[in-house]
Amino acid sequence: MVHNAPESTGRTAKGLAVFLFSAGVLHFVTPKFFDSIVPKALPGKARDYTYASGVAEIGVAAALAVPRTRKLGGRLAALLFIAVFPANIQFTVDSLSNEKAPVGLKVGSVLRLPLQIPMITRALKVARG
Repeated sequence: MVHNAPESTGRTAKGLAVFLFSAGVLHFVTPKFFDSIVPKALPGKARDYTYASGVAEIGVAAALAVPRTRKLGGRLAALLFIAVFPANIQFTVDSLSNEKAPVGLKVGSVLRLPLQIPMITRALKVARG
């Protein structure tokens, strides 16, 4: 089956937009979880980072959803996935050091880290058009 490159890129962009919009909304619906994974070394209040990243995710989702701003959205999504990676590491460290954390959560937190790579590559694919 031959895929039309712009159509494939559009589907990728829409998929990333849905993912980022959903994640962004969750920052406002369940902020305590996101507060807990803000790296402790960052200055200021964790809630400020939670809300700022939620706004960023929703904004990038909007850029990805609109064909005219899709390439910019792809670049911004790649940068966003890189920017939030320390929070994913913090989540993994916290999960692994918590004796009460379920094994599934621990395994999932570790497996989640390398999954950032395909998210970044998909975003860059969109950026290239």
